[in-house]
Amino acid sequence: MTKTVNHWIGGKTVEGTSGAYGPVTDPATGAVTTQVALASTEEVDAAVAAAKAAYATWGTSSLAQRTAILFRYRALLDAHRDDIAALITAEHGKVHSDALGEVARGLEIVELACGITTQLKGELSTQVSNRVDVSSIRQSLGVVAGITPFNFPAMVPMWMFPLAIACGNTFVLKPSEKDPSAANLLAELAAEAGLPDGVLNVLHGDKVAVDGLLNHPDVAAVSFVGSTPIARYIHATASANGKRVQALGGAKNHMLVLPDADLDAAADAAVSAAYGSAGERCMAISAVVAVGAIGDELVAKIRERAEKITIGPGNDPASEMGPLITAAHRDKVASYVTGAAAQGAEVVLDGTGHTVEGFENGHWIGLSLLDKVSTDSDAYRDEIFGPVLCVLRVDTYEDGVALMNASPFGNGTAIFTRDGGAARRFQLEVEAGMVGVNVPIPVPVGYHSFGGWKDSLFGDHHIYGNDGVHFYTRGKVVTTRWPDPADAPSGVDLGFPRNH
Repeated sequence: MTKTVNHWIGGKTVEGTSGAYGPVTDPATGAVTTQVALASTEEVDAAVAAAKAAYATWGTSSLAQRTAILFRYRALLDAHRDDIAALITAEHGKVHSDALGEVARGLEIVELACGITTQLKGELSTQVSNRVDVSSIRQSLGVVAGITPFNFPAMVPMWMFPLAIACGNTFVLKPSEKDPSAANLLAELAAEAGLPDGVLNVLHGDKVAVDGLLNHPDVAAVSFVGSTPIARYIHATASANGKRVQALGGAKNHMLVLPDADLDAAADAAVSAAYGSAGERCMAISAVVAVGAIGDELVAKIRERAEKITIGPGNDPASEMGPLITAAHRDKVASYVTGAAAQGAEVVLDGTGHTVEGFENGHWIGLSLLDKVSTDSDAYRDEIFGPVLCVLRVDTYEDGVALMNASPFGNGTAIFTRDGGAARRFQLEVEAGMVGVNVPIPVPVGYHSFGGWKDSLFGDHHIYGNDGVHFYTRGKVVTTRWPDPADAPSGVDLGFPRNH
């Protein structure tokens, strides 16, 4: 019997009432294993109402109470790492070690939230005028919503709600309907840690649920991670409704390889960053830019490594790369490879015919490597979100940076070189929000913020780190005068207040 994933509202499982359900497949077998309830507008209202009711007390709770719960939550997440990772593998398909890595990176933000007390300290200036003090404080917003993607069903939610609730907000999470189970387990563990009912709610659904949150008058802010077209829509719609928005979009991450680079290290990095998690990462390297005469040698080294990668079910310890999330996505990714030669690319590796024995109905695709790709080809212009690596050739460092900066995306980028001067120039000249120097996937640690430039981010705030705290709070300035008991009444003064 197919299991059903229902909503988590007000501290308990709430069965869907819309009558609409979405299929959840095991990507390794192609079989539908689960159905997920898709929320109606009324169910959106119920989730927001639960969060609003909880905010009445959570918003005024002490920092000590919040952090005590978060410390217990961190311990429970640590104890259940394998359980969370198993759900990710079953519904997303990524290999277990990769799923464990996802949980670990999410835990970084829970740990940051545990130390929220120092992040929420205000500022005080005394005696700015005679017996006048001015203080700046940060306060919570109210009900905030998070809309998260399929590729990191545990990590990206944990990039959002731990900080939001640590700051005193309550939260409605709308995870991807393609792999929803991990989100429910995260919420159940939060309740076990002592989080009051309604502070964290999980609402499953599709566009109806998303639009319901974007248009709801009681939702103060929206966090989103996903593709650029949807990020642009989220930002425009929520902003038009007066909400604060951070919407992280898609990417086409480039890796510039200079002639002096260690080509073995660069090839290792390119394969790891392009094909890890089957390329379903917004920080995947999808374009390697080879400078000068190293292109042939670099491509040969990448091919040699890529051909050795073991593809199989995510729960098989021998597997290094799993399947793609759906059959439709697999077919779309394959189309970029099958059409590459006609657009001028040299197809060095074609993974489109790959299957795994005993799992023939899984959403399989092998590793593909395209060389001498042109910047006007579909494989270069689009975010493929699969295990397809494009190699482009340029003559000089300047040509490489110009090519990269011409991309509409500006999420992450990397340079491989032994030259510190070139690396320093690159980090200042490249137009991207996250830069790696001999680091292929420069995802910042939790106490720095994650976010891109250009079409990779809509809104003013990056996610987690200091930006995350600022996004989930708003500033207030308080000017105070307490008269000294010895003061005489000063009388009425209609002039503009002066400090000098």
